[in-house]
Amino acid sequence: MESLENYLDEVKLDKHHFKAMFVSGMGFFTDAYDLFIIGIVLSVVAPIWHLSSTQTGIVGSTSLISAFIGAFIFGRIADKFGRKKVYGVEAVIMTIGALLSAVSPNFGWLILSRFLLGIGIGGDYPVSAVIMSEYSNRKDRGKLVGLVFSMQALGLIVGPLVALLLISTSLPIDLSWRLMLGLGAIPSMMVIYLRRKIPESPRYTAQVLGDVKAAARAVKDFRGTDVKAVSVVKPQFAKKASLKDFFKNKHYMITLFGTAGSWFLMDYAYYGNTISTPMIINSISPHMTLETKILSSFLIFTVFALPGYILAILFMDKIGRKTIQLIGFMVMGIAFLLTGLIPEIVKNFPLFLALYGVSYFFTEFGPNTTTFVIPSELFPTRYRATGHGFSSGIAKFGAFLGVLLFPIMNSFIGINGTFIVVSVFAFLGIVTTLVLPESKGKSLEKLSQTEEFSPIA
Repeated sequence: MESLENYLDEVKLDKHHFKAMFVSGMGFFTDAYDLFIIGIVLSVVAPIWHLSSTQTGIVGSTSLISAFIGAFIFGRIADKFGRKKVYGVEAVIMTIGALLSAVSPNFGWLILSRFLLGIGIGGDYPVSAVIMSEYSNRKDRGKLVGLVFSMQALGLIVGPLVALLLISTSLPIDLSWRLMLGLGAIPSMMVIYLRRKIPESPRYTAQVLGDVKAAARAVKDFRGTDVKAVSVVKPQFAKKASLKDFFKNKHYMITLFGTAGSWFLMDYAYYGNTISTPMIINSISPHMTLETKILSSFLIFTVFALPGYILAILFMDKIGRKTIQLIGFMVMGIAFLLTGLIPEIVKNFPLFLALYGVSYFFTEFGPNTTTFVIPSELFPTRYRATGHGFSSGIAKFGAFLGVLLFPIMNSFIGINGTFIVVSVFAFLGIVTTLVLPESKGKSLEKLSQTEEFSPIA
């Protein structure tokens, strides 16, 4: 009799996989739009509300510190009570947060609404990644989980386009920035119902709840295929586990150092740069119009970032996640270091744009994509969302620090010094990546390397 896990690992890539990918990915489109549109909004609001550089940093980073909290909470709930219990709830929170942000009358309101928004964004990371990973086959798992994350690319592109469209109209500027924020509620509203219809993960049902028959029914509900199966996980180990046991396990802690450490370092560099892109461009070319600054951001995302996402998806299951991540960190570090050490680069805007774009390409064809995928593969089912939640939560704390400190450092040590600091974070990512195993083409059960696995089928 074929095991349930073997069926899921070997089933051919089809429309059911892409259905799960779309439902999960639309959340990440929303995440990216909501997180990065604030950089453009701040370039409009800061002069109107007379915000200091510190206040600007706080607004830009608030949703990231709450995403740190949301990832922990939702990741743990998803392991404790099931993925389906929380899938869709985080989209509701994102919708409410986006709408409240749009009607902000003052600085304090905007901070609170962005904080709520971040809770939903943080919760979306572990749940969406783990559900997609557990439904994927082993041959295409990197591609499918990567596709979920790559919806971030669309959010990065749509944000500047929406901003350009609104600013180019005759709408009052106060209404324009509110619409930029409020429109983030639309995609999250679209997927709330669809997410509630996704069946519980068969792996979770079989391995944590110990109900293989219900797992087979979940496969039938989702794929329309009858599966008579056993599980490769021994029933005595198919139980919920405590956080104490998680943190006592040396193997899990080494894995967490690699996944959370790499993601923390990447997010510090990436979010600090990305959300601060309009400010960076302003530092280099202060006489540019707002529309030109937004257009420059759009070109960076479209010309450099988007191809990076595409190539990461195409090659992740061929050359491996670890290899792509190591290459990405190395090139990012070199690009940031050159920008910091050679003053002429920031004085020549086309040259800066080219080097900055190269760093973006290798961020996407590198750790920005792989750090999302790897934690969804290396932890056992009973800790998978917890491990991913801790990894993405710690990463968002790094993003929070990056966004908060970037404008502050820029005002004290200048754009060159700030880029040198960012380069150090990129180079350190190489160290944390080296402790991780390569996961391409391997089953989730073998990758988790725990006593739970018993190859009985």
